[in-house]
Amino acid sequence: MGLVSPTTLLWMFHVELTAQGGRIMGIIQKNTILSELTVQETMRRQVIFLPTEANLGAAVNRFIKFKVNAILVVNEENMACMGVVSKTDVMGAYYAGLPIDSHVADVMVSPPLFCRMADTLEAALEKMRHHGVYRLYVRGSGGKPAGVIAYPDIVGILYQYCHQCKFSRLRRTDKTGEDPILRFRVKEVMTASVRSHGADAPLVQLMESLSEYRMGAVLITDDRGRGVGVVSKTDLVLAYKHGCDPGAPAQAIMTSPVRSCEETEYLETAIRKLIFSQIHRIFAFREDPSRITGVLSLSDAARIRSGSCHACVSSRIKVDAPV
Repeated sequence: MGLVSPTTLLWMFHVELTAQGGRIMGIIQKNTILSELTVQETMRRQVIFLPTEANLGAAVNRFIKFKVNAILVVNEENMACMGVVSKTDVMGAYYAGLPIDSHVADVMVSPPLFCRMADTLEAALEKMRHHGVYRLYVRGSGGKPAGVIAYPDIVGILYQYCHQCKFSRLRRTDKTGEDPILRFRVKEVMTASVRSHGADAPLVQLMESLSEYRMGAVLITDDRGRGVGVVSKTDLVLAYKHGCDPGAPAQAIMTSPVRSCEETEYLETAIRKLIFSQIHRIFAFREDPSRITGVLSLSDAARIRSGSCHACVSSRIKVDAPV
């Protein structure tokens, strides 16, 4: 399939005006890149799995080696898909005090969620959003898993299309003239609320925050409230494997310095940093790097269905304008 440019997408708009309370509500409907591409064109074909008898330490090893957030759990005899064990599940085992040699079957979530190769990326993204999951497995011939589709894959294809598009900011030859394209900034897409803990906060407290607020990482601050590090689920499952006391302070395992960008940075540039640095989130600041105002994750970027400009926004947008 050829490149779908923002201009082409704009021609696919259907505008319906409805008067509401002295204002005009423009409801813009269109097809997006995600409704044109299929799961088969974007999925990763390598499926990482473990047998039900494998222990949690083996799961942590797979997380790190293959840079994945979840592993498919199978019956070793017939390779039937039994469930999924994620970093969240392993972190929960750490919090509950389970030994690291516990079986993955003890903490896995069942059944695993699947989509089909022929499904559109739009349909896959909606299913992920509806079920609150980070990835879907792809059912192949005979019902066997043929691949996996996750937020990084969707953001990657969005970035690829935006980067190739003639309207891409990175492709502009005239860097000095006024940019005619309305482009997303990080602050429009990021999650504005950032959970933070002091450097001396115990790991068990961090796990509680990550679980309660469904986050992948928390910001660690000094006594003046400045960001000095980050503790992610990856850091926590590694601490679990290495036998670190869950009462240990955050500073013992935090990653430093904080990966950050200005909140006014173009989304396209921030996504590029995420993809090429192979990280899942980047913190945003206002003027001073110590003034953290939000966090941009791959899931935030995927939800807007665009890697760059407002021409590629999601399939149904409401625009209020005064009469």
